[in-house]
Amino acid sequence: MAVGFAIASYSIVANDALQTLGTFLSSNGNRPWWVLWLYAVGILYAVLIYGWVANGGDTSFGRLEHIPLPSPFTWIYLVPPIVLLVLTRRGIPVSTTFLVLTIFAPENLGKMVMKSFLGYGLAFVVAIALYLSISRAFEQRFLDTAHTEPPGYWVALQWISTGFLWSQWLIQDLANIFVYAPRQMSVEWLIFALVIMGGLHAIMFATRGGEIQKVVTSKTNTRDIRSATIIDFCFGLVLLFFKEWSKIPMSTTWVFLGLLAGREIAMSVQLRSRPMPETLRMVGRDGLKVASGLAVSVVLAVGLPRVAEILPRATELVASLLRVAPAVAAVQ
Repeated sequence: MAVGFAIASYSIVANDALQTLGTFLSSNGNRPWWVLWLYAVGILYAVLIYGWVANGGDTSFGRLEHIPLPSPFTWIYLVPPIVLLVLTRRGIPVSTTFLVLTIFAPENLGKMVMKSFLGYGLAFVVAIALYLSISRAFEQRFLDTAHTEPPGYWVALQWISTGFLWSQWLIQDLANIFVYAPRQMSVEWLIFALVIMGGLHAIMFATRGGEIQKVVTSKTNTRDIRSATIIDFCFGLVLLFFKEWSKIPMSTTWVFLGLLAGREIAMSVQLRSRPMPETLRMVGRDGLKVASGLAVSVVLAVGLPRVAEILPRATELVASLLRVAPAVAAVQ
């Protein structure tokens, strides 16, 4: 369980958390990494400790109520975060909710997919409506003044929006990590989690995000602190809506990519920021990455338990053949 928790923490921090903090990193590239890390990890610790105290040791905020801890805890539960780690190193923003949680509760896959589809659709529609309305008034001005220092209040707004979004993401996605921990964690487990996650976030901030950060920086004007502020507020509000709606885990990756897709399409229409065919290809590439992650999740959820059943039988068969082989050789 501890090994699974550590691997899942690293994989999910490098994949999902980056999609949440990506605009914060890209728009604060001139600040020391440790300043950004202290801010983010302070919110992380506050959410974790609050959840642990308020929910009687349950840091998943009730999202693991219908996903019991496996008994026995076998090697098959370590495979999804390892696969996620490989995909993250290749810069593929897959859904950790599907990839990790599905192996623990494959019967919940349909509900998680449905909620995530709704999340993508809502974020897409909200982003198109919003950016069709504000692109000319705000985003065009941001682009025209990109080389000038924005007023100081934008810095405060961006840090507030990041804190709001980060807290909402943690409440949604901590379940993907703490599925490897006891459902009512002891103080020792909590300290272990705080140390592991704090250290992994330090690595992420020190390396400025790695491959997944390119998904954020490839979008129009995401390095501008003003644009990043609007993106973060929208993302956080959509997550807040789904947090209050139900406790079924959902893919925040799908919400994030739906928001960016709607934004890019609206800005292509209003500002001609890039040709529409190019925008649609970008949206399609991101969608293909998400679909591939879902496919891998289904394969692992269906295949790993069967492999776990077959391996002991295969081992027993090989052992039997090895016992019989000397007798056959003696007869010959």
